[in-house]
Amino acid sequence: MWKNIFDKVKAAGNTGSQQTSGPVEYIIAGLGNPGSKYEGSRHNAGFMALDAVAEKAGASVDRLKFKGLTGRAVVGGKSVLLLKPSTFMNLSGESLREAMNFYHIPAEKTILLFDDISLLPGKIRIRAKGSAGGHNGVKNIIYLSGKDTFPRVKLGVGHKPPEWDLADWVLGKFSEEDLKRMKEAAQDAAAAVELMVNGKIQEAMNLFNGKG
Repeated sequence: MWKNIFDKVKAAGNTGSQQTSGPVEYIIAGLGNPGSKYEGSRHNAGFMALDAVAEKAGASVDRLKFKGLTGRAVVGGKSVLLLKPSTFMNLSGESLREAMNFYHIPAEKTILLFDDISLLPGKIRIRAKGSAGGHNGVKNIIYLSGKDTFPRVKLGVGHKPPEWDLADWVLGKFSEEDLKRMKEAAQDAAAAVELMVNGKIQEAMNLFNGKG
């Protein structure tokens, strides 16, 4: 199972690519809910994807800042801030707005990673901008920033069964089979982000939006 993000604060050292110099060029934010209660839940797919980005970059997301956990890394040759808001999903914009204002990073250079119930587990969909599409975390980010031009990678978590309440579905855990698919999707998201920070969003869309 995916490690609790707060366990990582205690366990991780200041190693890897977070020891970077130079100004932050991009922010990569994975959305989710903090705490062991939500570990491995569908709504935490964004955290899973950010973990994959950090692992690939040799970075740790373990510094408490901007109402979240942060880490510095080099991704696709760019100096980036990795961010997991700790404000809970519906207030994700509070954390992201602080980081964007501090580093003077526009929406167009702030990449969001988050769950999508319209996609099957293991699928990802990349977009250059767009509405919140019913996602409360993205809705709060758009509301507080006044922008909807955030590039995003949406990770499928499966359609809600008719008999399920939406909140119960997104806060529920993945099956073992679906979790394997999500780990693969997280790796795809990490690869897509490397293209996106180099302005190759269309290439990332062509590679991953129709995959599988």
